[in-house]
Amino acid sequence: MPKMKTHSGAKKRFRTTGSGKIVHRKAGKTHLNEHKPSKRLRRIDAFGTLEGGDAKTIKKLLGK
Repeated sequence: MPKMKTHSGAKKRFRTTGSGKIVHRKAGKTHLNEHKPSKRLRRIDAFGTLEGGDAKTIKKLLGK
């Protein structure tokens, strides 16, 4: 039986926490940040967690 390969796009964008949750970076922080409010940039800094069907799909792509 061949080994299952990890989806190379998914491994760059998502990671698994110790408890098994899938976390990702939030969008909107890469450029044009000088005119965005600091409050918004701090909110974007935090990692987001995936829930439900999305998490299930990504776990499959990551081979978890």
